[in-house]
Amino acid sequence: MTDHADEPTAAGAGAAAGAGAAAGAGAAADRIGDGTRAVRAGLPEPVKNEPPLPGPVFAAHFHLPGDVAGPYTYGRDTNPTWTLLERAIGELEAPGQDGVDTVVFASGMAAVSAVLLSQARTGDTVVLPDDGYQALPLVREQLEAYGIHVRTAPTGDDAQLAVLDGARLLWIETPSNPGLDVCDIRRLVEAAHAGGTLVAVDNTLATPLGQRPLELGADFSVASGTKGLTGHGDLLLGYVVCRDPGLAAAVRRWRKIVGAIPGPMEAWLAHRSLATIQLRAQRQWANALAVAEALADRADVTGLRYPGLPADPSHKTAARQMRGFGSVVSFTLPDRAHAERFMAALHLVEDATSFGGVRSTAERRGRWGGDPVPEGFIRLSAGAEDTDDLVADVLRALDSAGTGV
Repeated sequence: MTDHADEPTAAGAGAAAGAGAAAGAGAAADRIGDGTRAVRAGLPEPVKNEPPLPGPVFAAHFHLPGDVAGPYTYGRDTNPTWTLLERAIGELEAPGQDGVDTVVFASGMAAVSAVLLSQARTGDTVVLPDDGYQALPLVREQLEAYGIHVRTAPTGDDAQLAVLDGARLLWIETPSNPGLDVCDIRRLVEAAHAGGTLVAVDNTLATPLGQRPLELGADFSVASGTKGLTGHGDLLLGYVVCRDPGLAAAVRRWRKIVGAIPGPMEAWLAHRSLATIQLRAQRQWANALAVAEALADRADVTGLRYPGLPADPSHKTAARQMRGFGSVVSFTLPDRAHAERFMAALHLVEDATSFGGVRSTAERRGRWGGDPVPEGFIRLSAGAEDTDDLVADVLRALDSAGTGV
């Protein structure tokens, strides 16, 4: 934000008082529940006859007579609608903490690219997971084209520890997408920071309600707001949250240079939608666990993964650092044909990519060709349907697929 160094002393005193009040409010915010925080996050102070959440501000430019001053000058740099959304996301990612800076983007990949390309230079080394989101191999190609060295290792068993030496940035994706492996964020952060390496955590699958990477020591929490944060499958959004002003300034500068800005309508919709994140997440997480439990004893299902299952290989690590285990379940059916019969037999679960929405979705992930998964691999995102209905739909589709009809 723009400094107001030229304002009168009285205004400065008022700002200091406001900062003290904000600090007190921050401390109070740390004591309230997630639901209360979500419905209040980012809202401006009440003004008589004004809406609680002002509508989107559509402006390419703002009135700017005389010297350049104030926070809003040009639409590629700042927008009041972004400001409220960024404040709300920061309150969810790091409740009650001062100095948290959030930058919103037009998509999750815009946010990912902003962190990597604002921090790494030619000759630097970046560590990526080799089992993460399918666009990461494209990111690797671009980094290497810029002369940045890339090392990879799996998420599970904290394998990235072995390739950290001398790296500029470690990129963690936990739980990983689509395999749902989990790594120990604290352990990796401590090792990375000991060697002067920055750490960014992709928090898309967990959401701020399920996991708070900044509290675990990470330098950046990055996510696609397209998924569970907004939860309705009707907009694209990304964000980066960090505490270091210098790191945040570099990310914001990158957004300005490439113009990867969200539209004001998308930002407003995102803010409106995140108010219900706790309500949505509670049902989605419960549904995901119920589906996983129902699949656990099926002979036609192998490779079942859900961090919330006590028998899952990642459960102990996830339970130490996660506050909720997410909405995504993955499993493998015998072959491609079997998986396609299963998908065709579903009634409540839509055949679609992405995850985190109120309507359950699933897909045979191998159809994209970018993930190292078996042909029968299914990624299922549990929505907010009644639990019994969703479980019954999945089991009925499995039974139908097993007949070969």
